[in-house]
Amino acid sequence: MTKTDKWYRLSGPEGDVVLSTRIRLARNLNGLPFPAYMTVEQKESVVQKVRAALPQSPKLTLLELRNTQRIDALSMVERHLISPDFSRCADGTAVVLSDDESVSIMLCEEDHLRLQIMRPGLQLTEAFAAADELDTQLDEQLHFAFDDRLGYLTQCPTNLGNGMRASLMLHLPALEESGSIRQLANTVSKLGLTIRGCYGEGSRSEGHIYQLSNQVTLGITEQEAMDNLQNFAMQIVREERAARRKLAQDMRYQDNIWRALGILRYARSLSHQELLELTSHLRVGLSTEVLKGVAFTGDDLNALINDTQPATMMMLARQELEPVERDTARAVTVRERLAE
Repeated sequence: MTKTDKWYRLSGPEGDVVLSTRIRLARNLNGLPFPAYMTVEQKESVVQKVRAALPQSPKLTLLELRNTQRIDALSMVERHLISPDFSRCADGTAVVLSDDESVSIMLCEEDHLRLQIMRPGLQLTEAFAAADELDTQLDEQLHFAFDDRLGYLTQCPTNLGNGMRASLMLHLPALEESGSIRQLANTVSKLGLTIRGCYGEGSRSEGHIYQLSNQVTLGITEQEAMDNLQNFAMQIVREERAARRKLAQDMRYQDNIWRALGILRYARSLSHQELLELTSHLRVGLSTEVLKGVAFTGDDLNALINDTQPATMMMLARQELEPVERDTARAVTVRERLAE
C-alpha cells in the first residue's frame, strides 16, 4: 500500500462532516446454496467463477484468504475492506480489491458476493453508478439469483429486494457534545435508516464517528433509498455545522482544540483511541477556522488515522509490534506529519 494512491486520501463533498460514502450490494449466484450451507469445494468454485468474470477495467486483484497473512487480513478490517467475521474465514473465501481500494468484493462471506464501492465525502450517486456498472458486468457472466416478487435473493432476509446498503461515515462531535445523538437515533429509525458505530452493527462510536445507513431494502428502489439517506444526511450536516459554530465561540473549547494539537505534536506515546479523540478536536478546529496557519488538512488527518491503526501499522512495517511499541511508533508518525 503506497501513501499516495488510495481513495481516502482525496477530498470529497461535505467532507468536514461526511468522511466517506459506501455502497454495498449483496448478490448470490443462481442455483447454488448460500455460503453457510456450502462445502469448501463449492466455495472455491464460486471464487474461480468470479475470477474468470472480473472485468479488465478497473484493474482488480483477487486474494484468497488462506494465502493472506493474519496481520494483512486485520488491516483490511481496519480499512473497512472486509468484515471482522470474514477476516477469520480461510478455505474457500477470497477478496477482490482495486489498486486504490475504492472497490472491494468479499467472496463467500454471508452471500456469494458482497460488492462494495467507497468514495470520499458525500458521493452517493457517484458511488452507486460505479457499483451498478460493476454489478451489471458481473451479472452478465455469473447470473445472480433474482425473484420477480422478492428481488435479489440473499441469505439474510433483511437484505432481500434491492440488496443494497448505502452508508455514510459521519463526524459528529458537536451533536454528541450537545447530547443530540440519542434523539437522532430515534428519528432515523422512523425514516427507515439506522445510525451505528464506525464498524457497523454492534460497534461503538470512536472519535465521534458514526455510520448512517439505509435499513429497508424490500419494496424500495435503490434511488429511493439513496434520496432518503441523502436528504437526512444533509439535515445532519447543517445541524452539526451550526452546533460547531456555537462550540467554537466557547473559549474553553478553543483551548481544547489547541491543547489537542500541542499533545499530538509533542507526545512520545499515543494509543489509537487517544489519537481519534484528539484529531476529532482538530477537525472541528479546521472546519470552524479556530485552527489557522497549520499546514495539514482534514484529508491529511484521514490518512494519518488510517495509517496508524494497530494492524495497519504492523502491515506497513512488515513486523509484529507490541502495544507499547505501536504507541511509540504512532507518536513518531504523528509528530512528523503534524510538525509546525
